[in-house]
Amino acid sequence: MKTVQEQLAIIKRGAEEILVEKELIEKLESGKSLRVKAGFDPTAADLHLGHTVLINKLKQFQDLGHEVLFLIGDFTAMIGDPTGKSQTRPPLTKEEVIANAETYQEQVFKILDPAKTKVVFNSEWMSKMTAEEMIKLASTVTVARMLERNDFDERYKANTPIAIHEFLYPMIQGYDSVALDADIELGGTDQKFNLLMGRTLQGHFGKPQQCTLTMPILEGLDGVQKMSKSLGNYIGIKDEPNDMFGKIMSVSDELMWRYYELLSFESLETIAQYKEAVDNGENPRNVKVKLALEIIERFHSKEAAEAALKDFETKFSKNAIPDEMPEFTLQGEMPLANLLKEAGLVGSTSDGHRMTKQGAVKINGEKVEDSRQLMPTGTTAVYQVGKRKFARVTLN
Repeated sequence: MKTVQEQLAIIKRGAEEILVEKELIEKLESGKSLRVKAGFDPTAADLHLGHTVLINKLKQFQDLGHEVLFLIGDFTAMIGDPTGKSQTRPPLTKEEVIANAETYQEQVFKILDPAKTKVVFNSEWMSKMTAEEMIKLASTVTVARMLERNDFDERYKANTPIAIHEFLYPMIQGYDSVALDADIELGGTDQKFNLLMGRTLQGHFGKPQQCTLTMPILEGLDGVQKMSKSLGNYIGIKDEPNDMFGKIMSVSDELMWRYYELLSFESLETIAQYKEAVDNGENPRNVKVKLALEIIERFHSKEAAEAALKDFETKFSKNAIPDEMPEFTLQGEMPLANLLKEAGLVGSTSDGHRMTKQGAVKINGEKVEDSRQLMPTGTTAVYQVGKRKFARVTLN
């Protein structure tokens, strides 16, 4: 049994903010198993590593003996989370939500212990709420409070429409904490307003108020924007092992340490040893390989991880991709031939078309044939022309 301070050190690892830490300590000192909630709206079929930042933290709470409430927001997904949106988000249909939700449980149990996880759907209580009860709930929150949210405030000042149902989203997320008697709620830093709404509503309904813990938003492969499928800079937890390995190996050395902090289950002491080794001259690639193996083993198997490493080493040896190369950050998506010219790998776009047609162009060691294909924003990759010209290019 770990002491309160030992538990707190684990809980705070990688966390952005705990509100209120003193209250959390009191909850831990009670010695009871705490109810730890995190909600996920099934707005897409698959999860990526950015989502697992929260799930990893839930796993740490499980290992400390606490109960995890994995909330699938099937009701709120039909509203659409307005967080960070500059315009009203189209809600999903019930059929879309159900189809996406079915895949979530299978994926999260790659990390969480099913025996220590309670999967709940907020439609269980929200779909039973009458119109009268919804009006009473809405009466507990003012419009002024809602406009404290930066995104709502900015849209209001810019005369950008805000639909009434968008105000319901944070209120319902807060009510979920009331229905579940949550002791702690986890969310990304962009969810702070919604998490605090849970505290507010619990107090209104005369219940003990939850503590909130926010986690950083994980950067995608470009190291700039948040990991997102729409930006194409993501690593999906259902990606094939070889693809997953290649993507992890493509991240910058600096971003690698961020991934270690938020995605790895290695101890902080072990990660510090890795950093010391790199500072003393060890190739960062060796440390990145350890991270790739750990993550692939988590979502696939040890055998799949080892096979992916072997495949990567074969390609690496064959293609002889160097450690050092020019690095460029370019703006906007662009055809491959144009990118090659902008990165100085060819003298003109015509050369780019010609070299690609001759089979002399590779992306991350893989030969490409279409010089007109659009290279999307939010990606970082190693581009190669011939045997000796390389450049690492990020598209923002």
